[in-house]
Amino acid sequence: MMQDQEAVVLQGHIIDSLILAKVLDTILMMGGTFDIQDMQIGKTREESSRARIIVRASSAKLLSEILHAIQPHGASVESERDCRLSVAPADGIFPDEFYATTHLSTQVRVRDQWVEVEGIEMDLGVRVDRVRLTARTVPMGEVKKGDLIVTGREGVRVIPLQRPRDRDVFSFMESQVSAERPHGHIIGDIAKRLVQLRAGFREGKAGSKVLLAGGPAIVHAGGREALTWLIDEEFIHVLFCGNALPAHDMEVDLYGTSLGYGHAAGRVVPHGHEHHLRTINRIRAIGSIEAAVRSGVVKTGIMAACVKRGAHVVMAGTIRDDGPLPGVITDSVKAQAAMRAAIPGIGLALLVASTLHAVATGNLLPATIPSVCVDVNPAVPTKLADRGSFQAVGLVMDAASFLRELARELGWKP
Repeated sequence: MMQDQEAVVLQGHIIDSLILAKVLDTILMMGGTFDIQDMQIGKTREESSRARIIVRASSAKLLSEILHAIQPHGASVESERDCRLSVAPADGIFPDEFYATTHLSTQVRVRDQWVEVEGIEMDLGVRVDRVRLTARTVPMGEVKKGDLIVTGREGVRVIPLQRPRDRDVFSFMESQVSAERPHGHIIGDIAKRLVQLRAGFREGKAGSKVLLAGGPAIVHAGGREALTWLIDEEFIHVLFCGNALPAHDMEVDLYGTSLGYGHAAGRVVPHGHEHHLRTINRIRAIGSIEAAVRSGVVKTGIMAACVKRGAHVVMAGTIRDDGPLPGVITDSVKAQAAMRAAIPGIGLALLVASTLHAVATGNLLPATIPSVCVDVNPAVPTKLADRGSFQAVGLVMDAASFLRELARELGWKP
């Protein structure tokens, strides 16, 4: 007999977004049962639907686990109670049983009011100000002793994504990643979205910036010119990268090679393996990438376009970096904070040929920001496409082919 039970409510576009089916499947798969006691289905595309579901389980522990599993789909416990708050015991330490966020829009109930959680991203805590009636995500390392932190799951409401109205590639879950699927229509839809966002950016509309997180394979494989053009034409406004992409990009400008491979010669050149080191050394002597571009030492390429167009660049270093270049953030916690600070205002994220930066960026993005992950390794776009967003697209292809095809769709003539 299923003795423990709780009433939950689902509201929104729960039919066409398949949210109701996901919730019911999850309940059964985890060993529970359900009764749908009330169902109101919207009659038009704009009208929302509502379902009241009694969830039953054989124990209080199993019931709690089921409620936890269906909460990210928007199933909230019907009895509305304020969220439980506990004091952080020390700097950098959450209280036990702290609520860990998803990347979906979230609200917490404080003093009988639902309060939107600001700065939503996955795997953070929620800090509440009871006086100002505000709530904001906080990383574990930034919590301070005495902060009021949401604990447990009572009084927490997760808002599931609704299927977008636009009939393009971002309207459907793209978790089935395959190297053998045609990419033309997908790249065409991405290009259309870039045109819309550029128009919004030029008009000063919020949420119109485009972020690209990229690795050095963009340069090595021949995508440098296409990406430079995309930045010059204001299709890309924010760049996340490491030390290698800017180093090899400027190496091409100064020596005509990337990692010692001559782009014009089509072969490895003598002593070419030194060129990226000499590039880094020269930029360090000048003082900054910006100064190297402004002075005319670096004339073309990705970094030159970023400086000339005022693109926001965050360079997050790794343990294997040479140099590094001036401006590379070598403290990973500080680098993450700099990337996090650049996320507001982003309307589309392109994650290209960098497993490390793609995963790091994906973890910072709220589910409401469409993202495209491109990599020759199918494990990378699969991981990013499976984050739970309708608007995640995965492409298995090399970085240069993607960027060149995308730029051509937008009018680039190489």
